Amino acid sequence: MPGPIRLLIALTLMASAAGAQIRLPGVTLPTLPGPALQTVDPLQSASLDRLSDARHLEIRRLIRANRQSIDTDPQGEPVIRNEILALSPDEAALQAARSRGFIVDREQLIAALNIHLVVLRAPPQMSVHTALRALREADPGGGYDYNHLYFGGGALSDTSAAAIQPAETAAPRAAQFLIRVGLIDTGVDVSHPVFSASSVHAWGCGNHTVPAPHGTAVASLMIGRSGAFQGVQPAAELYAADVYCGRPTGGAVDALVAAFAWLVQERVPVINVSLVGPKNVLLERVIGELVRAGYIIVAAVGNDGPAAPALYPASYPNVVGVTAVDAHDRVLLEAARGPQVMFAAPGADLAAAGADHSYAVVRGTSFAAPFVAALLAARVGTPNPAEAASAIDALARSAVDLGPPGRDLTYGIGLVGASYRIDPGALIHK
Repeated sequence: MPGPIRLLIALTLMASAAGAQIRLPGVTLPTLPGPALQTVDPLQSASLDRLSDARHLEIRRLIRANRQSIDTDPQGEPVIRNEILALSPDEAALQAARSRGFIVDREQLIAALNIHLVVLRAPPQMSVHTALRALREADPGGGYDYNHLYFGGGALSDTSAAAIQPAETAAPRAAQFLIRVGLIDTGVDVSHPVFSASSVHAWGCGNHTVPAPHGTAVASLMIGRSGAFQGVQPAAELYAADVYCGRPTGGAVDALVAAFAWLVQERVPVINVSLVGPKNVLLERVIGELVRAGYIIVAAVGNDGPAAPALYPASYPNVVGVTAVDAHDRVLLEAARGPQVMFAAPGADLAAAGADHSYAVVRGTSFAAPFVAALLAARVGTPNPAEAASAIDALARSAVDLGPPGRDLTYGIGLVGASYRIDPGALIHK
């Protein structure tokens, strides 16, 4: 099917789903009209196909290389082999699981939210699909799901680190309180020059540091500062949780929950998650409890294309979903569309910290979400439902409406953070 026809069908279907908009406590959001139709030429369509297939190709490579530890759910999404998650099971449910050969492998507790996560390991001869079905049948009222894996979305293109242009940057605006923002991602390379004056609290991987390009780039857009480069809130404290640690099974639900538990312990009010994956019952419940407790969860909507199924956690209720625009304020062709889109932010034609102390040109919704997280973090001091709603409402009032008037499925409420974009051409001598 030609690209333009596929996009037209996708946009028509999304317009029919407009009534399912997301609402946050205390925030009144308008009805969502359908998005404006973009003209897509054959070259753009081919580019869209390549970009939207990137995550799936990476997943297939990961599974092929790690068949002993990674399996798939019925939809082909990657999961940890032989592991099932249970949410707050009682002793009777655990005893029933043990009687069927399951082993309690590890546990996590978020006492402040009354969340108890148990990782059950299935008997070696039992498939992960059979294991999940058996536990759900034995305890119909319980919460069980696969230990899904989640991945960053977007692309980084390395540029030369030579000849950084000296330039004056505006001094950060003074805040009424210490700005604290959380990040759940890969590890951050805190030795990069953009973090030389930053306050970064790291978590995960035991006593080891496992920096990676994705988390480093996302973190730099929030708090980085070096010469001509300046993130949105360079004076903020960053609480960075590494949920990968270089492991092929990194980014699993239980790792995300453990990271959330640490951020709750530190009472970090705004948490950026530039990761995407399938819907997961346990992750949805944990995030729901966080939102009810007044935490703001900001997530990238993903880059699987406008016709792709919704990705999570951005599509869970009350999560602040973020799409990406280029330097001309046009939505990226590969960006997801739908009622989960709340804000748009810069996500292409954009510089960020790269590998080996270089800079990179980045593209994707992963790199738009940190703009929104940092802007919200400057408006809220502590986790509190009223403060969270007020911060989101204030940011919404500052947004620049794009596309059809009012909130829509492409740009959400509108564009924020455009003035913080760092043009790669202004930063690096070619």
